Amino acid sequence: MKKPLLAALATLALTGVGTAPAVASSAAPAPAAAETARAVSFAGTVSLSNCSGSVVRLPASEDDDPALVMSNGHCLETGFPAAGEVVVDQPSSRSFGLLNASGSRVGTLRAGKIAYATMTDTDVSLYQLTSTYAQIRSSYGISPLTLSDARPTAGTAITVVSGYWKRTYACNIDGFAYRLKEGEWTWKDSVRYTSACQTIGGTSGSPVVDNATGKVVAVNNTGNEDGGRCTDNNPCEVAENGTVTVRQGINYAQQTYRIPACFGLDNKLDLSRSGCVLPKP
Repeated sequence: MKKPLLAALATLALTGVGTAPAVASSAAPAPAAAETARAVSFAGTVSLSNCSGSVVRLPASEDDDPALVMSNGHCLETGFPAAGEVVVDQPSSRSFGLLNASGSRVGTLRAGKIAYATMTDTDVSLYQLTSTYAQIRSSYGISPLTLSDARPTAGTAITVVSGYWKRTYACNIDGFAYRLKEGEWTWKDSVRYTSACQTIGGTSGSPVVDNATGKVVAVNNTGNEDGGRCTDNNPCEVAENGTVTVRQGINYAQQTYRIPACFGLDNKLDLSRSGCVLPKP
C-alpha cells in the first residue's frame, strides 16, 4: 500500500526535495509528464492526514446531494480493514483539505460518516460530507470530479493526482491484473500503470483521471517496492490460471466504475441495488 510515508520522506530527503508535503509539492514532474498532465488540475482533490483523495460525484448525483470524498480503504483513520471486512455507515468527523486548480488549499471539508470502505476485492473508502456539492461550489468555487461508470481500457492516458503531495504522475494504463495479492488482501481486476507513474507513500487514495474525458476511472493504491512476492508493500499479480508475476517498481490502482451502481437517490449507499457488486458486510 502507498499509505506509509516514512520511506517516501527518507527518499525525498536524500534527493533534496524536502520532507514537508508543502515543499515536496513544488517538485516538477519530468517534462513529458508535465506536458501530458497540463489538462488535469488539482481542483477537487483533497489532502488527508496520511493520504490523498478527491471530492467525487456519481453520474446521477445532484447539486443538493451530500458530497462524497473518495480515498483508499487502507487510509481509514481507524486503520486497515481486515480481509473480508466491509465498513458501512460509520460515524466520522474526519477533515479534508480542499485544493484548487493550482494545488493551493482553499478550505476544510468535514465528514459526517464513512459511507463505505473495504480492502476486499478493491481498496476504497467513501466518506459522506456535511456539505453538499452546491455548498462547496458556492463557498470555494470548486466542482467535484465525476466517477466514470465505464470500464477503462489498456493504453488509456491517465494522470494520478495527489492532494497530499500536490504532485501529478502521468502515464498510461499498461493492463489489468486478474488478481492482485498483497499480504492478507486480494483485489480484483486492478489497473497496472506503465513505469512512468512512480507513485510514492502519501499518494494512496489519489484519483486516477482519464486525460481524454477528465473523469475518474480508478483510485491509486499500491506498488511493488522491493521485488517481494505477494507481501506487504510488494503485491504480486495472480493470473486466472494461478500463475504469479512480480513486477518490481510497478504501481497499481483499483477501478471505480462499479461504484455508481451501488448508490441511489441523494447519494445514499444501497448495496442491494441491481448491478451493485461491491462486497457487502
